[in-house]
Amino acid sequence: MRILVQSEPFDLGDEAKKFASGHNNMGAIVTFTGVVRDLARGDLDCMEIEHYPGMTERALEKIAREALARWSLGDVLVIHRHGPLAPGDMIMMVATAAPHRKDAFEAAEYLMDYLKSRAPFWKKEISRDGADWVAAKDEDEDALTRW
Repeated sequence: MRILVQSEPFDLGDEAKKFASGHNNMGAIVTFTGVVRDLARGDLDCMEIEHYPGMTERALEKIAREALARWSLGDVLVIHRHGPLAPGDMIMMVATAAPHRKDAFEAAEYLMDYLKSRAPFWKKEISRDGADWVAAKDEDEDALTRW
């Protein structure tokens, strides 16, 4: 299990390759990458992501351990960035390795749903019109009910 909270960009290909190597007994590797999406009106300058160091890592480790206990997984990777990110920048990556694809997909979805709704990150969208904190969305909260 590897949990990284960082300001610097990560290389998706390198991280996926590094994660997959050495998992010869796993039949499935699932990866997901979240990307900063521009505003509908196309004027997002950046998204500022804040967190509390230490608390954030502990929270992500806890949910990763829950995924490891709930599904038959060989490994989990979570990378989440903080700081100012421009449209198109990668925010986060989740990867799961499992003997079978069902466990790998379900665990990855579980982790993504948690990261979207419960992980202690605060997001502010900054545009030419000012700055607005991103509010929780009902559909993100609803996604957690299936777990």
